[in-house]
Parts: sequence; structure tokens; C-alpha cells
Amino acid sequence: MNKNHKPLFLVIFFCLIHVLSAAQQKGVVNVVTHNKLTVVTDPSKGENKYKAWGVFPSAGEPIRQIKLKVTFGCPDSLRCADWDYKDHITIRRKGGVAGASQDYEIARMLTPYGGAFARDWQFGWEVDVTDFSLLLRDSVEIEYNHTGYEPANDRGWTITLDFEITRGTPAWQPISIQKIYDGSFRYGDSTNSIENALKPVSFTAAPGAQFARLRMVQTGHGMDRPDGCAEFCNKYREVWYDGKMIDKKDLWKECGDNPLYPQAGTWIYDRGNWCPGDLMQPDLYDLSVVPGRQHTIDVAMQPYVASGTPSADEVISAYLVQYKKATSPYDVAVVDVLNPSSKDAYKRLNPAALQPQVVVQNYGSEGVNRMAIRYGTKGGAKQTFYWKGALPAGRQATITLPGAVETKGAENIFEVELLQPNGKRDGYAADNFFASPFTAVPVHDTVLIVYLQTNNQPAQTAYAITNSEGKVVKERPYNSLQANTLYRDTVRLQEGTYQFTLRDSADNGLEFWANPRGGRGKVRLLNAQGQMVKDIESDFGSFVQYQFKVGTPVTPVTAQTSFGVYPTRTNDKTTFDYYGNYAEDVVVQLVTDPGDKVVEEHTYFGLQEGVFTYDLSRFPKGRFYLRVLIKGEEKFKKRIRLKE
Repeated sequence: MNKNHKPLFLVIFFCLIHVLSAAQQKGVVNVVTHNKLTVVTDPSKGENKYKAWGVFPSAGEPIRQIKLKVTFGCPDSLRCADWDYKDHITIRRKGGVAGASQDYEIARMLTPYGGAFARDWQFGWEVDVTDFSLLLRDSVEIEYNHTGYEPANDRGWTITLDFEITRGTPAWQPISIQKIYDGSFRYGDSTNSIENALKPVSFTAAPGAQFARLRMVQTGHGMDRPDGCAEFCNKYREVWYDGKMIDKKDLWKECGDNPLYPQAGTWIYDRGNWCPGDLMQPDLYDLSVVPGRQHTIDVAMQPYVASGTPSADEVISAYLVQYKKATSPYDVAVVDVLNPSSKDAYKRLNPAALQPQVVVQNYGSEGVNRMAIRYGTKGGAKQTFYWKGALPAGRQATITLPGAVETKGAENIFEVELLQPNGKRDGYAADNFFASPFTAVPVHDTVLIVYLQTNNQPAQTAYAITNSEGKVVKERPYNSLQANTLYRDTVRLQEGTYQFTLRDSADNGLEFWANPRGGRGKVRLLNAQGQMVKDIESDFGSFVQYQFKVGTPVTPVTAQTSFGVYPTRTNDKTTFDYYGNYAEDVVVQLVTDPGDKVVEEHTYFGLQEGVFTYDLSRFPKGRFYLRVLIKGEEKFKKRIRLKE
């Protein structure tokens, strides 16, 4: 046999592998239904509906995943809107302009308090909507319903809805989708219990169904007495399936760690399962079924009766999707990378250089208890971590990987790949690999100065610097600080990777407008020459995390600036403080809200550092902005409530 020619069976084998691999390659298509569309409220109705058609893959095309990416920005001609309203993203029609009427809420957005965002501000979120793949086919009308009553003539949002569709063999083939609950349900009415609306719903498992997924989004709204329900009360929800309780959950979400911060309003206040500036992530329950048999779902709320006229509402959309058996017994995927990452939703964890965190999903029919994970920065050496644990079928897990993250420049790509779940061949290799763009952490010199000005409540403040092994090299623990005191801690560090963490036990940072008793504190990180290498936002909520390296070459000092205004709720005076690494000509304006009229202006030439007090008592009751311009560009904006 000629050694230069492969046997025929090998040729056929490699051709088959090539065909299978090509069939699994991820083909991504983006369907953008709303592209930087300006949305405003309709105060006369309390809602304003913006509809647009999108052409999605046909019913015969296999879909592996659908992500909905939602991006907010400030309109060119308006400022960002003020209030935390509940917006609905809904499928309205299918099949063309005269298509069949639909009414499926596929996502829910809680808008941020945008009153202090600069004009170039934008932020993006995403949510997996693959469960609606039966409906997102051919021509589909998508509606963005912006609710609320604020003025519509001077404020709003630009929104973009981008459906990122990955073609490929579905992990689970959907059979049907049906509504379970959909509406706003009054909660706390002694004459009409919410359970009268949340009645048990029965369904018959379809032929060939292996499981059914219950997908729920629930948010609480209204302000009852005495509990502040349903926005500001912590109540539990039970989910029952075939007479057995499968989940009991507190409908409560802590907001002090919101990645979108600071916001202009009460963004740190914990709420009824949502936070301002939040695209809701659904609760998912995978339910075993027997084809042809009837099953029952029931949702029950914690008993509650309002003491006065009830106004609390639980807004619930719940859908049931029946699926066939998983396509493969062993099928794992990288769903996302939390760090290192450049995504807006993970800003509190990034830039990062220590212990990458990846989110993995088990799409197979069998549980996974071990797999290899290969990871590293593109262009650099790769590491392999042999994970052991428990990842049941259909579940997700966040895995922390050991070691530091290499960089090859300012902008990098972190790569991670899953290999051999349970020592077996993965049934769908195309989503085993994930590439996450990220920005490198800065490099500082061996001397770092922690500049900490405490507020009136220093017992709530603590900080620590830890090395790559997690060992504390410098800290100021809780209850170790004095009120209104300036600390300048000089820390000498060896070459390596470090994390600075600043925490507030009350989740209201070193400053919060609705906590005037707390006053205002400040943290900056300085180099040995006293130049600022990192400015920490005082209105940070629960914590700030900052990772950096010590070594060479040191990241050049830039024209960083630090701004502060306090108090922002006053009857007369407020104070503005400024610090910059280099002297600049700085213009400070007091601007009316609404109206954007400049009523007071100060120009400071060659300013590098200063504290200025302004007496506003001559102005009438109202709201203003303190706006700072450098070289004609808006660098800072903070709302001031005067005599309110």
C-alpha cells in the first residue's frame, strides 16, 4: 500500500467529521427591530407603544440560541429621562402586517433614574429568550411599551433592541408554548385575594415531551400601608407542581450592587424583585412530565392584607414551554464570562486580572460531575483546570478559575473552552468555546497611597488590599475609622496582582443624597508623587472593586478629574469640590431643571484643586443641575433639590 495515500475509510471518516463540524459552526444573525429609537412617555395614558417589524429565521431553520440585547442612551435632542418605570417588550403579531395577533411579553425592563447621566451615556443589558424560538420566526412585530407619566417634551431614552440569533441544532427541540399567567394582579385586597387570580393551571404533556419549562418574570409595584407593598416589601412566593411545592422564594432584590451606578434617584433601595436600571432575568423551572398525562402548576403568594385601600400589584408573566428530550446526553456550553469582560452588566467586577469567572450550562440529558476547562488570553499561554462538582441536566453554574489573567496590550480577548464532560465527547462542540473582549487592568508603581476622607458614619466604611493569593496586605476594617477624618495610608507593594475593595455596610456608599446625616466622604488612589491613579465614586452603594498590577511599564498618569457636590438637597448652600491631575480651565454652571437655563456660572482658570461653596437661597424652590465643563465638554452633572 502506498504510504502517501490514506485508506478510503479514513478519507470518508475525516470527510464526515468535517461535515458534522461545519454543521455545528455557529452562524449568527442579528435582527434589530428598534435602532436608537427615541422613546418618551404619554402622560395622558401612562404608556406609549413603539412597534416595529423584524424578519427572523424561517420555521424550518434550526436555532440554537436567541439573546435579546437592550441598549439605552440619551437622545441627541433631549436629556435622559428621570423615573424608574416598568417597560414591556412584547411579541404582538406574526406573519406580516396582517398577521395573527399575539401577546407574549418576552422581556421586562425597569428604567434607570437618568437625571444625572451625561449626553454621551449609554448602557447595555442582555437576556436569553431562546424559550420563545417557536414564536420568533418569519415576520414578527415587536412592541416596546414605555410606561410612565413624566413630561415628554424634554426627556426620554434612545433604545435599541437587537436579537442575536445563533443558528444550529437546538439543545432541546421545543414542541409548544402556552401562557400560564399574564397580568397585573392586585395584592393585599381583603375582599379579593390574589389567589383568586393565581388559580392552578393544568396542561396535558404533549407526545414526545421530556420536560416542560416554566418561565416566570415577576415584579412588585405600588405603595401600600404599612408595608410599602409591593415595591418595598419582602414577601415570598411559592411554586407548586402536581401538588408539591418545588420552590419558595423571597421576592426581594438588593440594589446596592447594581452595576449601573450612580443614578439620580433612590437606586440603592432594595425592591420587590427588581432594581432601577435592570433588564429582568427570568426564573426558570424545568418540570418532569409524562406524555399524555395532565399536570398542574400553581403559584401562591405569601398571605398579606393591606391596612388601607390596597394599591399593591404583582406583575407576572409566566409561560410553559414543552420540550423533547435533549439532543445529546453530554452537551455543555459556555454561556458567558463575568470577568474579565467589557460588558456593561459586569462593570463592578471589571477590569479584572484575577480568578476568571465563567458561566456554564448543561444542555445534555445527563448530569455532569467533571470536565476540563482550557482558558487564557488570546495569543498567550493557556491553562487547564479540571473541574469537579455537580451540574444537573438543564442547570447553570458559575465556575471560578484559578490564576491571574495575562494581557497582551490595552485591549485583549479572554478565551475559554470546555472539554470532555464526564470524560465523554461533547454532542455539540460549537458552543464549548467563548471569547470575551476585555480591557487590561492598569499597572502601578510599588507605592500606592489610599486617600480616604471619611463621612459622618465611618463605622459603615472599610477597605482592604489583597494580593493574588487573597492575603490582606493592608486594611481598614469596620469600626476602625473616625468621623470626618482624612487618612493617607502609604502602602508599599511587591510586583504582582492586587485588588482594592471598598465596602459600605449600610449599602449607601460614602455619599447618598437621601442620607443627609451621613455627609460625604471620598476615596482616591494616588501614586508616590500624589497624582491620582484612580478616582472612586462616593455614591457607590455597597462596594467598589478595583484590580491592578504592580510592575513595569507603569501606566501613564492621565488627566483624571474628581468631582463632588454635597449636599444635593439643601435650603441654601451647597459645596463643590474639584481635583485634577493637571490644571484646567473649569466652568461651573447652575442650570434649571426643567428648562436647562443657566442661572449662575463661575469660571476657574488653571484650576487643579479647590473647594467652593455656593449660596442658592435667593433662588425659588425647585430642582437644578450643577454642571461642569472642561474645554467646552460636559464632564460632570449632579442634580440639586433646593427647598424641597
